[in-house]
Amino acid sequence: MKLPSDAEINVSKIKDYLLTKRDMGDKSEYLLKAGYARELFTQLIDDLKEQILPLDAMLTEETMFGKKFSIIGKLIGPNKKELTVKTIWMQESFSGKWKFITLFPAKEKIK
Repeated sequence: MKLPSDAEINVSKIKDYLLTKRDMGDKSEYLLKAGYARELFTQLIDDLKEQILPLDAMLTEETMFGKKFSIIGKLIGPNKKELTVKTIWMQESFSGKWKFITLFPAKEKIK
């Protein structure tokens, strides 16, 4: 299944969470391997929309808040290095809106 291209990606989630060094659950170092730094947060948003969002999504969970989907794919960063990532997206139950939840290194192999 393809998710809608207008799925919301919250700027703060990218800039202040994924691209900010954290003591626990840090993802910034992994993303830095491909050249994604905090000051390039718009590049990561654009690349998620262009490189990951068009890929097939799989339903992973249904909760009272909405349906969660995962997309696993290759993300080519500003320095042309490739990262295999798993992204989580959600369609909210009440509003029907689609939004980006998070990203982390994928353990799964891409077919």
